[in-house]
Amino acid sequence: MSEPVLELKNLQRSFSQGGATLQVLRGAELTVAKGEVVALVGPSGAGKSTLLHIAGLLEQPDAGQVRLQGEECGALDDERRTELRRTKLGFVYQFHHLLPEFSAEENIVVPQMIAGVAKPVAKGRARELMAAMGLAARAEHRPGQLSGGEQQRVAIARALANRPALLLADEPTGNLDPDTSEAVFAQFISLARSHGLAALIATHNPALAARMDRTVRLAQGILTTV
Repeated sequence: MSEPVLELKNLQRSFSQGGATLQVLRGAELTVAKGEVVALVGPSGAGKSTLLHIAGLLEQPDAGQVRLQGEECGALDDERRTELRRTKLGFVYQFHHLLPEFSAEENIVVPQMIAGVAKPVAKGRARELMAAMGLAARAEHRPGQLSGGEQQRVAIARALANRPALLLADEPTGNLDPDTSEAVFAQFISLARSHGLAALIATHNPALAARMDRTVRLAQGILTTV
């Protein structure tokens, strides 16, 4: 197997709810290797989003370890965690969360410039990704002028802009109609594979899950291979 990019060890996470404790993760463990695309499935409310937030350093587990390219992230300060999110991680959500006042191209340029990339280089990278997503002719359009599928393609390109090692996606095509979902997902997987990324993708769609390298299921706080 290729080198591990993401390693989750014995993750524990609980929440207080109405005076009771809800145990969401009970020792969840997972390794995702470079170049591997893994589907994350499970019933609604099982904790898939919580798992992705912990893997993406957006949330701390109660116990357990998160290792990103060998670096143990539990004791890192906020500055280092932010740096890793900016440079090593790419996020795609069900809703695109594009900045409405910026063009499609600018939405891909901005995160690169925040990471310290010079604007001409960032623009070149944005155009390269938009062309790969079939959006070259839509670069100057603002999100409100794009279809739902086009907006999500821009969001995927934005997630890849800083050349992350790990891509995390939470129902990335869940807000699209079936035909558009299929087209966007095909481009999404193609780009992830061409970049050699590790990817963990939560989905309720068994047909999409079947197209990934393997599937893990989260139920009752435990991850198992399907």
